[in-house]
Amino acid sequence: MKKEVENEMEDELRSEYDFSQMQGAVRGKYVERYRAGTNLVLLDPDVAQAFPNDAAVNEALRLLIQVAQRQQLNTAVQRTE
Repeated sequence: MKKEVENEMEDELRSEYDFSQMQGAVRGKYVERYRAGTNLVLLDPDVAQAFPNDAAVNEALRLLIQVAQRQQLNTAVQRTE
């Protein structure tokens, strides 16, 4: 009898979970991005409120990179003077 129990799949989901009734859910929505190596990042609510989409986040981060690079350049120039 023990072997029969071991061969059965144990379903830990509750019976009230009916995923067929979910609306708007898309299986594998981000699978292509995942395969491409894209990082998914969870933003805190206050940060997400400032950036309406991924393009806005990318633009802000690119600007931050430019500012940091200029700052490094300025610091390096000041050291050589």
